[in-house]
Amino acid sequence: MQKKEDNGEAIAKNLIEMATLEVPIICIVIGEGSSGGALALGVGDRVIMLENAIYSILSPEGFASILYKDSTKCKEAAENMKATATDLKNLGIIDKVIKEPEEGAESDFDKVVNDLKKYILKEIKTLQALTTKQLLDSRYKKFRNM
Repeated sequence: MQKKEDNGEAIAKNLIEMATLEVPIICIVIGEGSSGGALALGVGDRVIMLENAIYSILSPEGFASILYKDSTKCKEAAENMKATATDLKNLGIIDKVIKEPEEGAESDFDKVVNDLKKYILKEIKTLQALTTKQLLDSRYKKFRNM
């Protein structure tokens, strides 16, 4: 089993490596991303989320334990975390929210996947038009602004 400091070091190395990749990075949150590993998604040139997905570096229970010293206050913590797709779009953390059917993505999986595909293809063209320097500079600024 890895020690916590090993996990932190692995996450830091991953962030450094992703920041210097000379190809476009598009990150997609489709469910719940709530751990230190979720930090890596922030290095994407584009970060998108399904409408009902959650994205944060800490679970609501962990947040409640730290902030309120009481993990049972996770519902209150979840509301304060602003971890929904809409919240994160409004905060400028993510670039796009992919709408889901009212019953959830699984109720019309083909439509959701098609919407994702359209967005990814459009953004790949946009990102490929940049020079390597422009791509890396833009990625760095985006991550720093977060």
